[in-house]
Amino acid sequence: MELKGVYTAIVTPFSGGKVDFKKLSRLVEIQIKAGVDGIVPVGTTGESPTLSYEEHIKVIEKVIDAADGRCRIIAGTGANSTDEALYLTREAKKAGADATLQVTPYYNKPTPEGLYRHFSTIADKCGLPVVLYNVPGRCGVAIPVETIVRLSKNKNIVAVKEAGGSVERVSAILDACNITVLSGDDSLTIPMMAVGAKGIISVVSNLIPGELKEMVDAFASGDTIRAMKLHMRYFPLFRDMFVEANPIPIKTAMAIKGMIKEEFRLPMCPISAKNREVVIAAMKKSGI
Repeated sequence: MELKGVYTAIVTPFSGGKVDFKKLSRLVEIQIKAGVDGIVPVGTTGESPTLSYEEHIKVIEKVIDAADGRCRIIAGTGANSTDEALYLTREAKKAGADATLQVTPYYNKPTPEGLYRHFSTIADKCGLPVVLYNVPGRCGVAIPVETIVRLSKNKNIVAVKEAGGSVERVSAILDACNITVLSGDDSLTIPMMAVGAKGIISVVSNLIPGELKEMVDAFASGDTIRAMKLHMRYFPLFRDMFVEANPIPIKTAMAIKGMIKEEFRLPMCPISAKNREVVIAAMKKSGI
């Protein structure tokens, strides 16, 4: 499986404390009309830690149904329990997902060998292409490059989402093995692509999917001047959509634009008054 381009880590809209599945379908349609290459439901941006198993699976099913084969669906089915990740991944495969995003097990901080066995077990037992997700800021542990090298030899492990904030690490991975790298940091999309990443699993594309697609495609086609102009235009968003924990700022911005209700599940809560102004200022500066 070749993964490249823009994949939107889609938010989960709520209404009255429940998942708003009608709104979710509308958000999927917005993404597809903008030309994104894929959608990633129930990642961190989709507030997966606060969804029940039933909701988690239903969100994946609804996104797949709404997309109707028009783009790839990479289902977020990772967990810090291998058994839980296996269960969610098998359900995602039943629903028709194209691949699975597997976050580094969080809080329990596995050893490199534990990480290798965790990801290998999911890849071997579930039969879905696996995208590894390195995000040490969230998980407390990184996937060592040496472990990625070992995992890259598994035919079902096809890519890694790099959200460690390091362009050098992308180079180190690609120097050491043959695996697709996707940026996991909006602000580093172009720098990471410059050293070999193939695209982005994006938060900001919830808000400006077409613009992100244009930027990534421009760079991939060699039009670096156009790509850099777009990068600089939207840099305030890339920076300030993370002024508080994701997905608080992006859902706030989407609510300001009338796309969703500004609703979260505890422990996620509404943005502070100070940071709301930061988000509004970033939106204005970026022209949206």
